[in-house]
Amino acid sequence: MNELGNKIAKKRKDAGLTQSEFAQKLSVTRQTVSRWESATVMPDIDKIGDIASILGVSCDYLLKDDVTECESAHQSPVSRLLKTAVGKKVKLTFFDGEADIDLYDADCIITEFEGNWMKVSASTKKGQIEKLLPVSSILSFEIKEEG
Repeated sequence: MNELGNKIAKKRKDAGLTQSEFAQKLSVTRQTVSRWESATVMPDIDKIGDIASILGVSCDYLLKDDVTECESAHQSPVSRLLKTAVGKKVKLTFFDGEADIDLYDADCIITEFEGNWMKVSASTKKGQIEKLLPVSSILSFEIKEEG
């Protein structure tokens, strides 16, 4: 049984969205949504945050089979702190072995935060990038002063 596909299909239907309407919101085809729901393919990791946002659930709820909607609604103090950093420029420090080479020594902006995942954007040598990061890989973060 594919939990992710079932969760996407159920929450999409609960939201009253057709596969076509949902696909349009995500800038993908209806066939792509159908493949996700039937477990033929998995969504790209960079789409998970958008899927969760549109469906009104957490990334944890979508990605972890043992997390219910109720469990994903509870927030730890760390979660509340990270929520306050959304939209702010931060410098991330990663645990050993968890470092993200693209984000090393880069100022990032936390664009979304949900449960154990955060979406960040940064200007790097490769240009503007967006990444979905597990909070468990972050050792610390420093909020940078504006201006």
